[in-house]
Amino acid sequence: MSSTPSNSSSSYAAAGVDTAAGDLAVELMKSAVSATHTSNVLGGVGGFAGLYDVSFLTKYERPLLATSTDGVGTKVAIAQALDKHDTIGQDLVGMVVDDIVVVGARPLFMTDYIACGKVVPTRIADIVKGIALACAKTGTALVGGETAEHPGLLGPDDYDVAGAATGVVEASAQLGPQLVGDGDVVLALESSGLHSNGFSLVRHILRSADLDYTDVNADLGPRSLGEALLEPTRLYTSPLLRVLENPEVAGAVHSLSHVTGGGIAANLARVLPVGSWVEVDRSTWSPLPVFRVLSDIAGSTLESSEGTWNLGIGMIAVVAAASAPAISAQLSGEGIRTWQVGTVSTSTRDLTGFEQGAKGVDGGAVRLVGSYAG
Repeated sequence: MSSTPSNSSSSYAAAGVDTAAGDLAVELMKSAVSATHTSNVLGGVGGFAGLYDVSFLTKYERPLLATSTDGVGTKVAIAQALDKHDTIGQDLVGMVVDDIVVVGARPLFMTDYIACGKVVPTRIADIVKGIALACAKTGTALVGGETAEHPGLLGPDDYDVAGAATGVVEASAQLGPQLVGDGDVVLALESSGLHSNGFSLVRHILRSADLDYTDVNADLGPRSLGEALLEPTRLYTSPLLRVLENPEVAGAVHSLSHVTGGGIAANLARVLPVGSWVEVDRSTWSPLPVFRVLSDIAGSTLESSEGTWNLGIGMIAVVAAASAPAISAQLSGEGIRTWQVGTVSTSTRDLTGFEQGAKGVDGGAVRLVGSYAG
């Protein structure tokens, strides 16, 4: 029987899938991925499954595995519009791994998934190199991934990214609302910008104002709007783990909240116990310029976007009051500006107007009060 010619309409290439381009992309990213591997990673890049040696877990009394999965959302549309793909990988790692540290866990390994309309090897390599660099910064091994070409479903320049990670925490060291008590201090950890949430609103605002990502706004400096919007998500994992391991503040961090979709109030409420409440004082910080610029373009108030954007707070730590100054100082020394925005109370009061729990969690109650600093 004669073989089917390579240019046959039944070939994979004729269907729009370029396996050679996929192989080249792997070669371009291999060194960056391998740099995240420790002796716990078995095998190299390209296996059917990533292998991770967890024999060290025998040292734990009761190890709990923590897992998280997420994507970057429509922020990828801006990266595609500017043809700039080297920062979106950090956004992915931040969205996934910074969720794991919220329970006090140390991330161990991560996998990624990229769906695209056409494999452009240098583009895929840029994305994965960004993921690998961020994994290295958070002590996470990138043990595997997948790039899938979907011609006809996605355009040639379209792609989406997602990932999942696994971490571990000793059961006795798990953070959460069960540790939070009356009088605990609520510390805000500054964000680097929008991080990876609320970009559907961002794109709507710019589209309605007939603005391009290449346009410049004086309040954002010399960068274009698109470049400012692509500011990568801040990585909190390693600095927070160092705080958790600091014997001088041992046990002082009670809960953490990653401020992602839903904004400050909803995400803080998730890590507070039922019956507690916090009033977050807006006057303690001035939202970053990017938030003010977008609000001005939209002709709206900063308050109206509080359920969508982080407004300058990327992570929240609920800590024992006596240790709050030391924790804040340590994080500031790590390059993360930190300040007090409120105090936990368990006193009885009318909670009308408070955000109470979120995303199926029966948590505490939170509302933002006052006016933002100028």
